[in-house]
Amino acid sequence: MSALRSVAVFCGSTPGTDPVYVETARRAGATLADRGIDVVYGGGSAGMMGALADGALAAGGHVTGVIPRSLVDRELAHHGVDLVVVESMHERKQRMSERADAFIALPGGAGTLEEITEQWTWAQLGLHDKPCGLLDVDGFWRPFVDQLRRMTADGFVRSSQEGIVSVEEDLDVLLERLADPPDWTDKWGAPRPGR
Repeated sequence: MSALRSVAVFCGSTPGTDPVYVETARRAGATLADRGIDVVYGGGSAGMMGALADGALAAGGHVTGVIPRSLVDRELAHHGVDLVVVESMHERKQRMSERADAFIALPGGAGTLEEITEQWTWAQLGLHDKPCGLLDVDGFWRPFVDQLRRMTADGFVRSSQEGIVSVEEDLDVLLERLADPPDWTDKWGAPRPGR
């Protein structure tokens, strides 16, 4: 099992309708910090993003927030974290990817979905060898998992590449799976790059 030094977490900049979402984000930040794993996230102070950062900071963790300049005011940048201000959303995702050993998506909206699926795609293409995980809070990711199975069944995703994305309801179990992911192959069938 390889040690995770840093994990990029994608999640909503709003709290969602159920208090369990914010509480899960806060606990996720604290759990990562307790394990000595640096948190990399989108840099906001509101909603689930803020709760994630606050949870990690309260537990003594290190948090890096990567945020585009145009969103600093709109997302109320979290000034208690190591804030990295970039020029675009593309640069944000690239910087987060460079700083992370793995990626986790908590519940969120279109941005969260886009961020985790982009990292999954990059792994499929062999652009990186970092695993992705979905923390399935109250069944939030079940429809996406059903869609992933449909993509695989219909021949759009290799069955071996399903292992890039792990889905768990328990963060500790998810982190263990991300630290020791199954082998997968890129779209040409070449072995996954070594870590």
